[in-house]
Amino acid sequence: MKLSDLPTPCLVLDRTVLARNIDRMAQAVGRLGVALRPHMKTAKSIDVARMVLANHAAPLSGITVSTLAEAEYFAAHGITDILYAVGITPHKLDQVAKLNAAGAEVKVVTDDLDMARAIAAHPGRHHALIEIDCGEMRGGIPPGDPQLEAIGAALGDRLLGIMTHAGHSYAGRTIAEMADIAEAERNAALAAARRLRAAGMACPMVSVGSSPTALHARALGGVTETRPGVYMFGDLFQAEIATVEPDGIAVTVLASVIGRRPAERRIVIDAGGMALSKDRATESAPHDFKFGLVLDQDGRRTLGNSLVARANQEHGVVDLDTTIDFRIGDRVRVAPNHTCMTSAAHDRYYVVDGGDEVVAVWPRIGGW
Repeated sequence: MKLSDLPTPCLVLDRTVLARNIDRMAQAVGRLGVALRPHMKTAKSIDVARMVLANHAAPLSGITVSTLAEAEYFAAHGITDILYAVGITPHKLDQVAKLNAAGAEVKVVTDDLDMARAIAAHPGRHHALIEIDCGEMRGGIPPGDPQLEAIGAALGDRLLGIMTHAGHSYAGRTIAEMADIAEAERNAALAAARRLRAAGMACPMVSVGSSPTALHARALGGVTETRPGVYMFGDLFQAEIATVEPDGIAVTVLASVIGRRPAERRIVIDAGGMALSKDRATESAPHDFKFGLVLDQDGRRTLGNSLVARANQEHGVVDLDTTIDFRIGDRVRVAPNHTCMTSAAHDRYYVVDGGDEVVAVWPRIGGW
């Protein structure tokens, strides 16, 4: 089967690029001397997970997920050391307990004293990390928050340690800036861990991570693991901030030309907001790629700066930077702004190895 045989729109995953991205991050983390707990929220695929876990350039400590559906899926495929890195709620504790009773080791996260008490009181086998806010101002408590010790004490022997996430590293525009954010992330994590230990509590796990900070950190002394995720696939935004190399975008959307407006140097494709997402991450980056950069069918940048300028539900309107005369049914590929959002609409990857031959079809998990 070749790309020209596929239904459109669909996801194309270049396994060669994926392998290169996986190795680049593993080498970086390995040099820092910490364990890698890759975040599977973007890939949501056991086949991708197996590739990541097969690379031993860095020690591995399990995986990270963002939904319990992912936790169930990966546990069913034999990956049992799982960090559910979204704040847990009371009604989800039974689901986690069921997974752990079946042999998994799903760790949960909280930043709330009442929730810590609920975790400790639940009869299931739960272990938890306290989420620390290192500057993103999303989940977590600051490392100096007076409730930190109270949350740790409430968890009691369920306490495993702390975790933090420097999502604000995406605002960095130079490697030096992201290295500085990585150091601030590390310092926040270590400050919280020191406070818990000073209060007589064990804190064996100190978990940090985003793709930019994992890749560009100068040092991670005192940290036990890092949790990058989007680096596996990359996207236009990640290429803009140097998390992946310019040719490091492993996932693209294959689309067909369904309309031509030659006088306006414009075409219409069958990949709109539903297939590409309407994420405009690159709007704040050095180069604004609108709703995606249009490549030729082979994934090459032969169409210049041709962009999806408008994304309706099933229509993508492309402003062309080329004099190529497209025909109805011709194929192009679109590099996404935010691969996590783009991939979420699709249920499988059509896998290639740098060419147009489809060498595998890999399913992906969805839902919550």
